[in-house]
Amino acid sequence: MATIFSKIAAGEIPSWKVAENEDYYAFLDIAPLAKGHTLVIPKHVEDDYIFHLDEKTYLGLVSFAREVAIALGKAIPCKRVGVAVLGMEVPHTHIHLVPLQTEGDLDFRKEKLHLSEDEFRSIAESIRCAYETL
Repeated sequence: MATIFSKIAAGEIPSWKVAENEDYYAFLDIAPLAKGHTLVIPKHVEDDYIFHLDEKTYLGLVSFAREVAIALGKAIPCKRVGVAVLGMEVPHTHIHLVPLQTEGDLDFRKEKLHLSEDEFRSIAESIRCAYETL
């Protein structure tokens, strides 16, 4: 059975896409820690633990996430783009990319932002444009 993230990557569930290639998909988290908080997933592998991925998929995912993080850092003013792999809330490997001003910004216990559709749209477009110019 397809995970919610597989359905998002397939276009069955709407998302705020920021980048995509044949094997990987990046989209804005709908409950972000910071503006620009992005999730990066493999499209064709639904395993819920990153270290279960075969080497090719793992290395491709990390490489794609790096490209997205570079675009994210260009599009969203921040000191650094933080990376987290938790994978406990959705059974599909995913990497969190979070624009940071401080280390505390990567605390998943803090209250999530509530953004409007216009804010999500604008942020996604900014990151997507930065990604396309890499």
